[in-house]
This record gives sequence, structure tokens and C-alpha cells, in this order.
Amino acid sequence: MSVLADNRKASPFAVAKAVFWSFLGIRRKSALESDVVNLKPVQVIVAGIIGAALFVTTILLVVRYVIKHAAG
Repeated sequence: MSVLADNRKASPFAVAKAVFWSFLGIRRKSALESDVVNLKPVQVIVAGIIGAALFVTTILLVVRYVIKHAAG
């Protein structure tokens, strides 16, 4: 295991922030380079799955709300 992998420490907020901005496709090069040093791939994968699930759930709730109120 490399020394880099042992020293990676990021808060859950930092991981969520990185994944959120990546979802939008807006990333600065400096932020990307910082993420490479600080984030573990497992953190990014888990946060990505959680972010995708929240996104899909939000879309489904909005669609249900609109359909319910448009019909009645």
C-alpha cells in the first residue's frame, strides 16, 4: 500500500461537496488535484451512490407531487 493511501483524510462534508460539484460538472483544477490527494476512492463511490439515490428520489417526489396536483 502506498504512503499516499495511508494519509488520505477527508470529512464527509468534503466528500459530499466534491461529489455534488462533480454531478454538476463544475470543478476547478485545483479542487480536483486536492480531491485526488485527500479522498479515497471508496468514499467517492459511496457518496456518489448516495447522491444518485437522493437525486432519483427527489425527482420521483417532484413528479408525484406535480401529477397529483395537476389532476385534481
